[in-house]
Amino acid sequence: MDSAATETGARVPGPTELWVERKGTRRYVGHSSRGARVEIGPADVEGVFTPGELLKIALAACTGMASDFTVARRLGDDYAATVRVSGDADRENEVYPRLEETYELDLSGLEPEAAERLVAMVRRSVDKACTVGRTLAAGSEIELGFDTR
Repeated sequence: MDSAATETGARVPGPTELWVERKGTRRYVGHSSRGARVEIGPADVEGVFTPGELLKIALAACTGMASDFTVARRLGDDYAATVRVSGDADRENEVYPRLEETYELDLSGLEPEAAERLVAMVRRSVDKACTVGRTLAAGSEIELGFDTR
């Protein structure tokens, strides 16, 4: 992995490379240059994620990560949270027309007004910093190139 030096001399990693490799009929393994792996395949195969499931998981993870510091400042670093995401595919058009997230967070230890303020702050944090959600909401151009050696 490439890295570059900052003005202070610290090394920062270069862009993470991402790719998938075919392992069989409609079966792939996703890789990152940081060593992560994920099994990808159709919904009728155990132990794999579908591409659509990975999209939804990316959205839920981005929501959680974008709000992590905001919530931790109010509830402490050890707070528990689950972000669930769902949405049925429109198979005629091959799109997810609507994705719904539910952020499960125990705010019972806060006064109602403080809980409302925290929810509003979480919403603002997610709206501002969740790159996946912002990209999905805005749409994104996709260019498919080929290396046919």
